Amino acid sequence: MHQYKELKVWQKSIDFAVDLYQSTRTFPKEELYGMTSQLNRAVISIGSNIAEGAGRNSDKEFLQFLSYAYGSTCEVDTQLIIASRLKMIELDKFKKLQNSLLEIQKMLFSLKSSKRT
Repeated sequence: MHQYKELKVWQKSIDFAVDLYQSTRTFPKEELYGMTSQLNRAVISIGSNIAEGAGRNSDKEFLQFLSYAYGSTCEVDTQLIIASRLKMIELDKFKKLQNSLLEIQKMLFSLKSSKRT
């Protein structure tokens, strides 16, 4: 069992989720149950899957949940690109979120690699 709250990638994913939630507050109201809801659910899945995997009984299970978390980063990335193209998010904010997301993806990849050896 892992102490997920001590994992830098979990901490970063929580900060990223808060940042993204704040960004989606400016989305059009008609997107409340569309893009806003979808993005918010996907970003919550990143940290949640890291935590759930850390609570499992084996590294094999932990690795599986890290893969789920990585998949959620890809979902968020896709939705951010769409939101940006639809001008729902400012370019500077989009770039900042993209950079944070890329850092989380790299951290997840590194953590997965370290657990495989």
